[in-house]
Amino acid sequence: MRILLLHAFPLDERMWEPQQEAFDGASVDAPRLYGLGTTIDEWGQALAQRLTEPAVVVGASMGGYAGLALARHAPDRVLGLVLAGSRPDPDDDARRRGRADTIDLVQREGAEGLWRSLRPKLFPPEAPAEAVERARRIALEQRPEELVTALAVIRDRPDASDVAYELGDRLLVVIGSRDPFVSGEEAHRFGHGASVAQFEGAGHLTNLERPEQFSHVVRDFVARWR
Repeated sequence: MRILLLHAFPLDERMWEPQQEAFDGASVDAPRLYGLGTTIDEWGQALAQRLTEPAVVVGASMGGYAGLALARHAPDRVLGLVLAGSRPDPDDDARRRGRADTIDLVQREGAEGLWRSLRPKLFPPEAPAEAVERARRIALEQRPEELVTALAVIRDRPDASDVAYELGDRLLVVIGSRDPFVSGEEAHRFGHGASVAQFEGAGHLTNLERPEQFSHVVRDFVARWR
């Protein structure tokens, strides 16, 4: 069994360290998304070239967008898809303006300014300090130019609702009840037959904030293809 873990913005593949040993007997791959191209389609194509056999894909936030792009380009290689704090629909006008403002912030203040802006949106105040610190360390090590490119990729991604719908019951949405970007009500509309796992009190990065619970839910999902 192969599992592909796709990371969130503004983190990198190291965000999956709590899950690297959680999937016994599986071949786990966690690639770096920055540098794969300048559009989400290019990211999807690059991942399709990397993924030579069918896999369960787990995408957190930005990684979910990349997973959907992969499923569009190589549907035969996606056994199932987990959207963790992610959504298939495109940015509306307000979100696009917000991305542009965030690009300006990164260009002015770099990764440190970006982290100060995002910290309240990624974790609730009572989130485990270890999880927050892990995310902070990873975020501050990112190159500003790669963060800017990623923001443009996110902003300009097309609607992938049709991809989510085609996945049917092969789609699992994992969210925290305090995620400001995806609500439980929205998650239940992302795909026909999709499952939703909601972690009460958790924020946007559920794999870091609730690693054992997250891994348990994903293991159960992956077990369908063993």
